[in-house]
Amino acid sequence: MKIFYDYYHNEVKLSFDDHPFKKDPKHVWVICRWETQWLLTKHKERGIEFPGGKVEPGETAEIAAIREVKEETGGRVHSLTYIGQYYVKGKSEDVVKNIYFAVIDSLPKQASYFETEGPVLYKELPEKLRTNPAFSFMMKDKVLPYSLERVQELVDS
Repeated sequence: MKIFYDYYHNEVKLSFDDHPFKKDPKHVWVICRWETQWLLTKHKERGIEFPGGKVEPGETAEIAAIREVKEETGGRVHSLTYIGQYYVKGKSEDVVKNIYFAVIDSLPKQASYFETEGPVLYKELPEKLRTNPAFSFMMKDKVLPYSLERVQELVDS
């Protein structure tokens, strides 16, 4: 388990074990790959980030992850792999979020991307995300680099 502080100085516990904090988390975050590029979205308020959001009543976290990718980017998920889970001890609420890795098989344009401006593609993610104002706070803590390491381990195995 990794423990650190997020962009807003909240304590974060990150684990790559099987659902260590909650079996049915209410939030998901999906690291997406389409062809040879990273697929992100541009949230209208937060900036560029990987898709994600809340699990709706009656949904599993996996179904929510697939839905969020489609809503925010138009991407159709070919495969979805659970990566890990993290817990944020927030000032106003605690959040448990599943992290997934998705391979996208198609990226059709759609009329609406809900609360986002649609897909954003990167061949490589910028080096200095923490100081880049175009990116969301969710891209600026250690969850992303640790998760990308885990994705690489899974891809290599």
